[in-house]
Amino acid sequence: MAAPAGTRETDFADFAERVVGGAADESDRSLRLDPRLIRQVAATGLLGSTTDPRYGGLGMDEQAFGRACADIGSWCTATRALLTVQNMVAAAIARWGTADQRDRWLPGLADGSLLAAFCLTEPETGSDAAGVTTELTDAAGTWVVSGRKLWVTLGSVADLYLVIGQVAGAPTAVVLERGTEGLRTEPVGDRLLGMRGAMVAHVDLDGCRVPAANTLGPVGAGFSHVAAVALDHGRHSVAWGSVGIAEGCLRDATRYACTRRQFGRPLAEHQLVRRLLSDMVIRARSARHMCLAAAAARAERRPEAALETMAAKYAASTAAFANATDAVQILGAAGCSTDHAVARFLRDAKVQQIIEGTDEMHQLNVCELAFRDFPVRGTP
Repeated sequence: MAAPAGTRETDFADFAERVVGGAADESDRSLRLDPRLIRQVAATGLLGSTTDPRYGGLGMDEQAFGRACADIGSWCTATRALLTVQNMVAAAIARWGTADQRDRWLPGLADGSLLAAFCLTEPETGSDAAGVTTELTDAAGTWVVSGRKLWVTLGSVADLYLVIGQVAGAPTAVVLERGTEGLRTEPVGDRLLGMRGAMVAHVDLDGCRVPAANTLGPVGAGFSHVAAVALDHGRHSVAWGSVGIAEGCLRDATRYACTRRQFGRPLAEHQLVRRLLSDMVIRARSARHMCLAAAAARAERRPEAALETMAAKYAASTAAFANATDAVQILGAAGCSTDHAVARFLRDAKVQQIIEGTDEMHQLNVCELAFRDFPVRGTP
């Protein structure tokens, strides 16, 4: 792994606590990631975590990237979302971009001079993402793009927008740049339950003209190839970020239980509180092991890697929400305060159960793992 001078993989946990943790509450309150924080994250190289060093990235393997997402996610989900989107868009460009596209965009994504957004969800299209209706019309060497995209992470500030639309019914991916005429963003702000610092926006595309050279991948492969790469990468990152939430909640609940005294002794000495904490330990460790298994399958390019990633994302997001719920319970009134991290984690954890594939969608996919590992006569 190539890293910027002075940066080592083992430094990311310390960086996450000192820098990311110190800014997390303010990011949630101000509904934005401070530009200085983004520059600090970029300086570590994490915005190019999985990008090839030829383009200025760190070239991290699957497990190292996951651990970094967990480190950042254990303090601030919005900052972890920055890593997720930046690397998922870069992954799609690295896999399906032309040499010119890779040279043009990957260095900027890796060093943070370009921020990315992934535009898929629409007013009538969520889990059935292949059914997007944004139209791409050919007009003498350019695409005319019209549609509306919702819940776009970093949509308020992105420089590059990876948009999935339709060319006469064929899903196609194009890259729009900030400043394109007809591209407008509507910040979601305090209407979002969690990840409030991730600068989420709705994006309107009103007859935007995009050069044909900005087409990413073949026409018709926008969902099956380009979006599939981005979403798979995103699920892996969100899974590990959810591990971070589960572990962050355990950390904060344990600290509180060991220092808060009730009925003459620390909360941690009360049997029912110890039960909650032990359940939190098991969930966090189990989720991490699921993510490690998925990372191994991905690194070895095993056929079941995508399913393993979905299973890990489901396990980790479920663990994150359960641990956040128990952490709030242990902290009591303090945990219900918007000033405490566990309240923020509770809101963030619920969002993780929806983005990059809902829990219900992943439950369906987990069944395929069961059929594979425990074949039963008559199963599909």
